[in-house]
Amino acid sequence: MWNAAFWGAVSGSAVLLGSVAAMIFSIPTKVIGWIMAFGTGVLIGAASYELLGDAVHNGGILASSIGFIAGASIFTLLDILVSKKGASHRKRSGKQATKNAGIAIFIGTVMDAIPESIMIGASLLEQNTVSFLLVIAIFLSNIPEGLSSTAGLRKNGYSHLKITVMWLSVLAIATFSSWSGYFFLQDASEAIMSGISGFAGGGIIAMIASTMMPEAYEDSGPVTGLITALGLLASLVLDHFS
Repeated sequence: MWNAAFWGAVSGSAVLLGSVAAMIFSIPTKVIGWIMAFGTGVLIGAASYELLGDAVHNGGILASSIGFIAGASIFTLLDILVSKKGASHRKRSGKQATKNAGIAIFIGTVMDAIPESIMIGASLLEQNTVSFLLVIAIFLSNIPEGLSSTAGLRKNGYSHLKITVMWLSVLAIATFSSWSGYFFLQDASEAIMSGISGFAGGGIIAMIASTMMPEAYEDSGPVTGLITALGLLASLVLDHFS
């Protein structure tokens, strides 16, 4: 149980690490885009192999499809809501819509983190060991999120203390979500587990398409495709040897 919390904290800590790096160093926007592109590729692979592939294999296509559509739809609806509140560019270092967008950015980041963390905890139930591919993928995708969001918040006048408290809260929520995924799903049927995996996979794919890929391309240009492909290849290699 505490193992689940630990791995949730590991993946969630990347947002805080990215934030600290953004506050200490002046990291070129293009580098942030490269990291985002690579993390996108790895996360696409993790969602495909670890979430959707296993969901269909264990619980069938119907439960997986229902969960997938629900996850993508709910993420999209929530994304529309927080975007209207000023978090439409929450992963962008150079664009923050309003000075009062901080809470919306925080909510949007939590919205990205919860389904990912739940599935880290759930992976311990299915495999008796954590899905290292999923942890690595989420970790890599969270680093540029911390980098770019923090850079944007700093430009809008947020203090280092306030930013640090925000990302520490995200870390705590990711840790709790991973623990919850393990604790509350211990007796879940294969169909329910597949639905939840599909839900997380749908939310992650929708998040990648609406936030990560636009940010990566905006920052790094046409090379984004190659770097994303390399990230996907890395996830394939990790999945093969895990």
